[in-house]
Order: sequence, then C-alpha cells, then structure tokens
Amino acid sequence: MTELTMKRVKGDGVEIQLAVWEGEGENILCVHGLTANCRCWDEMASCLTPAHAFLAVDLRGRGLSDKPAGGYSIAHHIRDIYCLLEDCGLKQVVLMGHSLGAYISLAFAASYPDRTKKIILIDGGGHLAPAQWDKVDLAIKPSLERLGRVFPSFEDYVAPLKAVPILQPWTPAIEAYFRYESEEVEGGVRSRIHLDHIQEEIRNMRQAVPSDFYPRVTCPVLILRATDGILSPDDLVLPEPAAERMVAELASAQRVDIPGTHHYSIVLQPSEQRDEAILDFLTES
Repeated sequence: MTELTMKRVKGDGVEIQLAVWEGEGENILCVHGLTANCRCWDEMASCLTPAHAFLAVDLRGRGLSDKPAGGYSIAHHIRDIYCLLEDCGLKQVVLMGHSLGAYISLAFAASYPDRTKKIILIDGGGHLAPAQWDKVDLAIKPSLERLGRVFPSFEDYVAPLKAVPILQPWTPAIEAYFRYESEEVEGGVRSRIHLDHIQEEIRNMRQAVPSDFYPRVTCPVLILRATDGILSPDDLVLPEPAAERMVAELASAQRVDIPGTHHYSIVLQPSEQRDEAILDFLTES
C-alpha cells in the first residue's frame, strides 16, 4: 500500500476532503456510504495500491468536508464529484461506490458518461421496493444512534461499536475509520456527522429511482454483492431480484457475489475474492 495523503478540493460551493493513495494504473474515485467517510477504504487500499491509485472522498457533511445546512442528495453529490474532478484535472476515472456511494456512482455515470471509464458498485445501486427499504432502514438504524451524542472519551465512543457483531473482527483499519470520524468537543467526543443531514439524505435517497439511470449507463459495470443480511437474512441492501434487474438492464454489467459477507464487511474486512474481482475487472479492455 502506498502512503495516504490528504488534500482539499473544490466541490459545488463546498470544500471536499480527499484521501489519496498514489498508484500506477487506473484512478479509482471511491465514494462511501451513508454515515461513512473516506477511511472506510483503508483495507481495500492496502491491497489494491500501488497497482492502482485510490482517491476517496468525504462526501459533504461527512469526515472533514464542509457541512452546509442543507443539500444532501444524489444530485448534490454528483455535482460535487464533477467539480472535484475539474479541480484535480482528472478527465476520466473509475468510480467505485459502496451503498449510497453506489447510487451516486450510477447517477454520475449516467449524467457524465465521458468522465466515467468504468464503475464498481459494492452492495448498492439496486431498485428496492418500499417494503425492502423499510427492512434496510431498520437494519441501519443502530448505525445512526451515535450521531449527535457526546461521549466522555474516544474509548467510550467506540465501546458500543466494538460490541456490535457486524463490526467483528475489530481491526486497526476499523479503529482508524471511527477515530477519523470523531471530534473532540466540550464534554468529550462525538461524531462529526450531523443527524439532521443524514435524515435529509435518507429522505432523498428513498425518493430516488435508480433504475432510471440504468439505460443511460454505457460504461462497463462490476456489481459486488454481499450474500448475508445485516441484522436478519432478509434485510439485504442488494437482494437477489434487484441484482438480477441490474445485470439485465445495465448495458455491460457483470456480477460477483461475495459469500459470507454482509453490507459492512464487504468493504471493511479483508476479502481476496473481492480484491481479485476488482483487479480482473480493471484489467479487462
């Protein structure tokens, strides 16, 4: 893995924090999920760089990026990405998105096909029925409980997280990820993320129709799907029917299921199968 550096870049009226791992091959712009940040990619960067370069954004409202009072939607995020590519002088990138980041990557590829070489969608981007959205909402609800709360120390902040089965095994990369998202405030430590921003994001995300993007995506697509639920077997973020529809309706899509992974571990934990699938996809003409 190459050394991580941080830089500030221009989004659409906001400043965006960008984590950069230099590499020799493709420029891979990594777009994280709902309450994540650029450091969720540490584990994958350790295996995929320096063969390729990783550029991981903190979406507006997350990490060290600006946090405007409003403007949390897929449309806002793709404008930020367009602006940061302009600021960085990048004409074309491979987009890799997890969860919400997968939806953003689809929307960007549909809106700016000339700037998108390929996209990698990790457990996201599917068209979900309202009933499935309800199951997913229940599954991710525990991840929102830390937002807005002040804990006496960082150790107190991560103690409940360390007790969550889906974050096991707890690794140095996961520790670094949560340390990065925390900040010291009067009385202790809290998440940098504002709950009201995430609530706005969820409302807008549920109104999005990702299948509208499918016919407009012309580049090659790799879909990586977690086979296990988060809290129950049926709270899959990318259930089988949604994944099948993506393969059928995207012009050039291939799908790889990663057995034994769930929505979070497919990114946060080591996976040779995941990394090999990505490397193979990147080398295909």
